[in-house]
Amino acid sequence: MAILKIARMGHPILARPAEAVDDPSAPEIQRLIDDMIETMQDANAAGLAAPQVHAPLRVVVFHVPAARAESEEGVVPVSVLLNPVIQPLDAGTQVGYEGCLSLPGLTGAVPRWCRIRYAGLDRDGRPVDCLAEGFHARVVQHECDHLDGILYPQRMPDLGRFGFVEEMRRGLDREG
Repeated sequence: MAILKIARMGHPILARPAEAVDDPSAPEIQRLIDDMIETMQDANAAGLAAPQVHAPLRVVVFHVPAARAESEEGVVPVSVLLNPVIQPLDAGTQVGYEGCLSLPGLTGAVPRWCRIRYAGLDRDGRPVDCLAEGFHARVVQHECDHLDGILYPQRMPDLGRFGFVEEMRRGLDREG
């Protein structure tokens, strides 16, 4: 396994749609998945999409650690999703601050659907069909956006709520 280099905002691979994975069992796909998981864990991230590691494929890995879960039932172990499709379950959205390995040191307030259903394949090619809400829904939407060439600032209606993490924290501390 290997720690992969992260593409940063401005790299063309992050601006174009990724291609579907035809054979989840292919050795190069399995190696990519293993390397993505190791890279995500090394970066202490909640998720990672293949385009972020210079692979133009519809592959995401993610997890919801206890510290980010709304309840014990909200913890999600490391998960792999190939060729995902997202469906909002209602019109409800919530704004939350997000970060991204491709925009190091930055954060912004992004509206996301509160409740979604996502489907796709797991690393063994088995069908996945899952309901998600809260942070789980947010991380899946964020990572799947990468597969469509979208970075979170493109979802932000107010760029006044976009900036460097440490500056944004200072601003919030002054307001509080």
